[in-house]
Amino acid sequence: MNTTSMRPGTRCFMSTIAAAGLTAAVASCGSADKSPGADAGGWVTLSDDPTLEHWVQRGGKAAYRFEDGVIVGSSRPNQPNSFLCTKRDYGDFELEFEFKVDPELNSGVQFRSLSLPEYRNGVVHGYQYEIDPTDRAYSGGIYDEGRRGTWVANPADNPQARAAFKQNEWNSGRVLAVGDHLQTWINGVRAVDVHDSMTASGFIGLQVHDVGNRTDPLEVRWRNIRIREITPKPFADEK
Repeated sequence: MNTTSMRPGTRCFMSTIAAAGLTAAVASCGSADKSPGADAGGWVTLSDDPTLEHWVQRGGKAAYRFEDGVIVGSSRPNQPNSFLCTKRDYGDFELEFEFKVDPELNSGVQFRSLSLPEYRNGVVHGYQYEIDPTDRAYSGGIYDEGRRGTWVANPADNPQARAAFKQNEWNSGRVLAVGDHLQTWINGVRAVDVHDSMTASGFIGLQVHDVGNRTDPLEVRWRNIRIREITPKPFADEK
């Protein structure tokens, strides 16, 4: 994302979601599809891929590798934002992942994102779950990467979410996207809840942000990335 853009988000909530509440959120928006390779609950693991054969790199030339069950992204100097992207698209889904990021590296997880030759020569664009280790603490915000260049929603007015990020530790992220209703969580705390209809489907992508001419590599790690597709039904807003 562009770390200089700090426009407030549209709808942020400050409630911590208990396990029962998470289950209720999925139930309220639809049922999980049983995708090929899915477990009994409909979940497909995306990160158990030692050769990264189900992913494609777009944008810059940051280094990506698989190491002990973890996908590691490592910065390289003078490269634009880099993205390791799923080869297939997802529309309505629940996405969960864990991440650990260098305190000096901005990062994110793209969802419903696109790369089209007719749009800025294929630049990756779409929704991004923000990973922000700075004091601003916007992890869990939704940024519109490579397109509108602003926040769809951020946790500026959500102190519980901003306090949830754990520096130099593993953190959990969650995205629930059904129709135009987008919700995110950081370590079990809901970060943002917003309606936006810009993109209905697209790939998942793991971002390594550009670091200018800095030569020492900065790393971000992801593990336990899993997704389950959802058959939507009319959504009733949570109270």
